[in-house]
Amino acid sequence: MKLVKSLLLGSAAGLLAVGGAQAADLPVKAKAVEYVKICSLYGAGFYYIPGTDTCIKLGGYLRAEVALGTNGDYAANMTGSGAAHNRYSNYYTIRSREDLNIDTRTATEYGVVRTFFDGVFSWTTGGYTGAGTTATNGATAYDGNNPAGSGSGQVSGGSLGVYYAFIQFAGFTMGKAVSQFDAPWTNYPANNFDSLVGGGGTVTGVNQFTYTADFGQGITASFSAQDQVAYMQAGNVNLGIPGTTALGSGATAAGILGGAYGANNIGGSRSPDLIAMVRVDQAWGLFQASVAAHDNHAGYYGAFETSGHPEDKWGWAAQLALSIKNIPTGAGDTLNVQAVYTDGATRYNFQPTSSAGTWSAFGSTGLAGAYQSIGIASAPDTVFVTGGSQETIKTWGMRGGFTHNWDPYWNSSVYGAYAHVSYSGAAAGAVCANFFANIATVAGTTCNPDFNIAQLGFVTRWTPVKNLTFSGDFNWTRLDQKYSGALVIPAAGLPAVAKPPGTYEFKDQDSFTLLLRAQRNW
Repeated sequence: MKLVKSLLLGSAAGLLAVGGAQAADLPVKAKAVEYVKICSLYGAGFYYIPGTDTCIKLGGYLRAEVALGTNGDYAANMTGSGAAHNRYSNYYTIRSREDLNIDTRTATEYGVVRTFFDGVFSWTTGGYTGAGTTATNGATAYDGNNPAGSGSGQVSGGSLGVYYAFIQFAGFTMGKAVSQFDAPWTNYPANNFDSLVGGGGTVTGVNQFTYTADFGQGITASFSAQDQVAYMQAGNVNLGIPGTTALGSGATAAGILGGAYGANNIGGSRSPDLIAMVRVDQAWGLFQASVAAHDNHAGYYGAFETSGHPEDKWGWAAQLALSIKNIPTGAGDTLNVQAVYTDGATRYNFQPTSSAGTWSAFGSTGLAGAYQSIGIASAPDTVFVTGGSQETIKTWGMRGGFTHNWDPYWNSSVYGAYAHVSYSGAAAGAVCANFFANIATVAGTTCNPDFNIAQLGFVTRWTPVKNLTFSGDFNWTRLDQKYSGALVIPAAGLPAVAKPPGTYEFKDQDSFTLLLRAQRNW
């Protein structure tokens, strides 16, 4: 028994020794490397860039939409082929867009260093405009909404837009960002419609150098120098020698009929626009007051510098904005309103996506003998005549929107806007002298370049799952022009919009558009 017991114990010891040796020979499992770490300093979605102390967040959206009753996406039909209301007018315009934004932040002893980039890749279907040079030539040309467009409309490219690209550090913002003049909702108090008048709206950003002081309790003040060249110049219009059609006059029949009262004559950049803004942003809502100064630097009276030039003239704009949150109509309901006044700084009312600054639209008529009706209007910063000084154009406007949440999945908004443009006596006199010199009219026709724009819209949104929204936005826009009587389009007609020579009644014009959109945010 002793022998058997000794053998068993020896065998067990041997097995343990072998097992221990085998266990010792196994490789040790390496600790998992955390290649991407969550950065919780700046909210959800931020991660540390591997090997750095910088946090990064990627975001954006993909959008597919169709706009009915417009040649733009998404604009009122108040100029060009769309406003002709004929076979050159689109029944629909389609756009697909991908937005990508990159947000980086790094904590330093001077505060957070932030960079932000937002770019969009867009594909927009175009339209056609008349290219015939005579009454018998009915050619058309693709309008080139996409840079790679060909004459046949077969487009293989698209377009890239840079919305924002800026650095923020120690209270400074440097680069392309939303103007400090704008309300936080820019051009969208409650709407998807792009062409709303009545306030500042640099939706795609503007180059600037800004300092923002934070006083706590949601109170901030900003002082900014922003580039005026790309977005904030509505035009310094050279009317030439009023009442003449001589060579060198700034006004032409075709230009006036297209809503341009003279030749745009902006000089080189001299001063950025100067902005000051105060904002109170708290739980109840927001209040903001902002002012802007705008230098109007025109070119020469004629083709050469020896012809002389008007002196610079400063314009200005002021705006008030108010947002009220969680009003008694329902949780999350919001009311946004703003009002603006400009004098020689028109783009702070008719922001860049409102229009090119000129309106020329056609419609039906009840005037015996007239072919159709027409409405024309123009909203530059200033106008001037040869040998004269710049006359500023004055405007005022307002816009607002109310959003109601029916439940977590559905909400609806109603919005509206109104803007008025006023020419001084001297400016109106010069415009009208050119009008009667270049355009034949019927007896009793009166000239008044003042006008109003009125807009009203309704949008409903459905969000069946988080970050996926389907919406429909219906908009009505009216051009309330102040001319009366009728004009005669000359023998050459207007081939670009296929309008023949003949009598056209002056009449207010309307545009009705509908935008259907699907958007997935990520």
